[in-house]
Amino acid sequence: MSTSDDYEGAARGASGDVARFEDGRRGPVAAFHHALHTTPALVPLLVLVAAILAFGALEGSRFFSPFALTLILQQVQIVGIVAAAQSLVILTAGIDLSVGAIAVISSVVMGQFTFRYGLPVEVSVLCGLALGTAIGTLNGWLVAVMKLPPFIVTLGMWQIVLAANFLYSANETIRSQDIAEQAPLLQLLGTTYNLGSARFTLGVVVMIVLVVVLAYVLRHTAWGRHVYAVGDDPEAAELSGVNVRFTLISVYATAGLICGIAGWALIGRIGSVSPTSGQLLNIESITAVVIGGISLFGGRGSILGTFFGALIVGVFTLGLRLMGADAQWTYLLIGVLIIAAVAVDQWIRRVSA
Repeated sequence: MSTSDDYEGAARGASGDVARFEDGRRGPVAAFHHALHTTPALVPLLVLVAAILAFGALEGSRFFSPFALTLILQQVQIVGIVAAAQSLVILTAGIDLSVGAIAVISSVVMGQFTFRYGLPVEVSVLCGLALGTAIGTLNGWLVAVMKLPPFIVTLGMWQIVLAANFLYSANETIRSQDIAEQAPLLQLLGTTYNLGSARFTLGVVVMIVLVVVLAYVLRHTAWGRHVYAVGDDPEAAELSGVNVRFTLISVYATAGLICGIAGWALIGRIGSVSPTSGQLLNIESITAVVIGGISLFGGRGSILGTFFGALIVGVFTLGLRLMGADAQWTYLLIGVLIIAAVAVDQWIRRVSA
């Protein structure tokens, strides 16, 4: 046999071994694991569908009514928007504990600039969005350039922004009636639209559009691929030509802008401008992200999963309320889902290794 024949036979043998190895893995468990690995939003989607069917079976027409189902969207709109910002940061293997405070201070600036300084509402809204973007940019600069841990940076920023919020506003709430009479644009995202017996707000529309846009950007643009690359391995990403500093700063800046939008939506949701609103947005946004299947280690997950995660919380909250259950059951079940989501993520990573 010639040398070329030896090489050809060895190649056939090697390819045969690989084929047998792949065939051995193609059992139900391996196929399910592959689906979870390639489609991170699959698990929260399945949980969401199961929860809807379960509560629908228990409560029937009360839960499946268009009003009840659209009420879930209204309840999660603020958390959904803030969770979208949190998702971007966590995809880079970071975390932002200041998102809730940024949203609230953005809303306070919009209200105070309008009523205290008499600026046009449009200018005040832009100033609130600009402030959110600036705070996010500062977070990103401290993480990317100063190399400070994201947890510490955003924990400190949360305290600073929270204190600045109360000091600047003097703990003053701008009433809903005053806003409706003098600056209705501040409540724009709370505008309600009826479609039959279903009821939507403009804030819900903004949340859905934001999720769709971010899903496209993360999946089909170079910037989106860079976000995943930085979260997966920043050193390898930098060696492959990714500007890690710019990517991190732009992620935190974008998160800050999204939080500013959430602040505007918050005014529309509650009607007033209150420095004490949105106290749980930090925890709720992280909850939606984790249940939505985005890995806390970065580099894996999808914004659609976060959207499903926020909806899961809304479904459990409304379903248990219709059943007359104690509100503590909601926290208990959500806590179980958080631990289960992290366990699934660890399983996927361990099997993929």
